[in-house]
Amino acid sequence: MNNIVIHPTYFPSISHFVAMLQSEKILFEVEDNFQKQTNRNRMYIYSANGIQMLNIPIKHSNELHQKFKDVVIEDAFGWQKQHFKSLEAAYRTSPYFEFFEDDLRPLFEEKQKYMLDLNFKIHEVITSCLGIELPFEKTIEFHKDYSHTDILDLRALANGKKDVNEFEPYTQVFEEKEGFINNLSILDLLFNEGRHAIDYLKTQSLK
Repeated sequence: MNNIVIHPTYFPSISHFVAMLQSEKILFEVEDNFQKQTNRNRMYIYSANGIQMLNIPIKHSNELHQKFKDVVIEDAFGWQKQHFKSLEAAYRTSPYFEFFEDDLRPLFEEKQKYMLDLNFKIHEVITSCLGIELPFEKTIEFHKDYSHTDILDLRALANGKKDVNEFEPYTQVFEEKEGFINNLSILDLLFNEGRHAIDYLKTQSLK
């Protein structure tokens, strides 16, 4: 996989990190219109009751087409505290939660106005936790089609319904209860495998 264009999302899925880790150049889409019900502002984790979605509320705009980079986070509902409590409940007993807890906690305490800025901060923190660097560039204009370029368009991965990638099982906290759940947030892999996650991500492939 050479050059890719991809969305910066909220604690990206494992497929996102497989794509980024195996690419030579990452181009983050920042000029697109916001689309609801995508991983731009949501992630999926493995809770005691199975798969759980954590969604960040956003301020509604009167504009018909609002660019994602202009989307403002709605802080009135205390989502940060709620999300971190959910992560604690799901992963407190995982092998590496306590190891990375202090690195991640500020993301749920510091305020970010824009969703896109939070996603970039998450990218910075997660790559640091993994002990890797994934440098990227940002788009300067929107292109609907990349088929006539050397860039592989993986923006559809931000839409969980269109992401049909399946990966090899690894140990998960509640797998005895619910079995292996595929392609969750990178946090699931990080808390369960620590920095061994890098070796895992390098051996997986996208459809």
